[in-house]
Amino acid sequence: MRTTWDIFCSVVDNYGDIGVTWRLARQLVAEQGFAVRLWVDDLNAFARLCPQADARAQRQVQQGVEVCLWARDWQAVEPADVVIEAFACELPPAYIAAMAGRAQKVLWLNLEYLSAEDWVEGCHGLPSLQSSGLSKFFFFPGFTAGSGGLLRERDVLTQRQTFQADPRARAEFLGTLGVELIDGARLISLFAYEHAALASWLEVLAAGPQPTQLLVPEGRILSSLQLWLGGSELRAGDAYQRGQLHLQVLPFMRQEQYDRLLWSCDFNIVRGEDSFIRAQWAGRPLLWHIYKQADDAHLDKLEAFLALYKEGLSAEAQTALTDLWQAWNCDAPVAESWSRLLEYWPEHATHAQDWSLRRASQADLAAALVQFYLNWL
Repeated sequence: MRTTWDIFCSVVDNYGDIGVTWRLARQLVAEQGFAVRLWVDDLNAFARLCPQADARAQRQVQQGVEVCLWARDWQAVEPADVVIEAFACELPPAYIAAMAGRAQKVLWLNLEYLSAEDWVEGCHGLPSLQSSGLSKFFFFPGFTAGSGGLLRERDVLTQRQTFQADPRARAEFLGTLGVELIDGARLISLFAYEHAALASWLEVLAAGPQPTQLLVPEGRILSSLQLWLGGSELRAGDAYQRGQLHLQVLPFMRQEQYDRLLWSCDFNIVRGEDSFIRAQWAGRPLLWHIYKQADDAHLDKLEAFLALYKEGLSAEAQTALTDLWQAWNCDAPVAESWSRLLEYWPEHATHAQDWSLRRASQADLAAALVQFYLNWL
């Protein structure tokens, strides 16, 4: 009898939460052979990531995963062997009661947000006794061996390396998005939150000595681009040119397409958690627009990641990287720090490749979850 898993996801911030849980659910099915139910409280958001999905269906199977609507009027179901409460969402009380009354014990995991902070290793895997009498274990994704690892499919790096070694594959993929490569241009993807000082960077690109193709998937950053362009609302398919900057708005895309977009680009600006991890597997220089938190707690997370990521870079390249990331995440002008980063471009390109390989030498998140379950039995 196959091990059963229930993953609960409450869609809070756009598509980050559902993006992570959808990838995880598919991997547990495809690579581990488990029976997985993904409970989602917003099927419209899920359907953006999985266009073939029916946003009105109470239950459906997509890519081997049983996707269920997490409705307010909860209907009783048999709990799974492993229950993942993703990103501090709260399970239905009736479901918790069913877990407590199940003859076979249930592993209850709270899948936390990603962080590189030092305290993560000390909290990863710790139990918390609940009023129901059950224990809930905290599971922290992370970048070090003492954490729960990063979400990574078994063959993603092999696929990426094969793709990046084939210029024709790159050109054909971009062609499906309506992108025609410009000779000699640096290709950049931009998927970020609103940015008050975005114009300072765009002006540098427009005035630069090298053409830049800026590919912008639909998202929140479009409002900031509109201010700079001084035009009407931007839509997928829109294209503009100012000086050396060629800007093109791309449609919202499936995760597999977005991964290939990241593989195709020379530099990727990403936001949140899911796209941040995928940009690291792309092996290209990147810039993370971290989600803002109260009291600037997000800046501590940013600094913790930078402390790990910049290891191995020269002192000058470390400074250039840190200055750019800090400026971007503080809504400060980035023209100067971007120019300094370009001075050390070859070093950053090599470092990004090395970083992805080092992180891939650790157990991935799905494998770590399975091992935790086996150790718990």
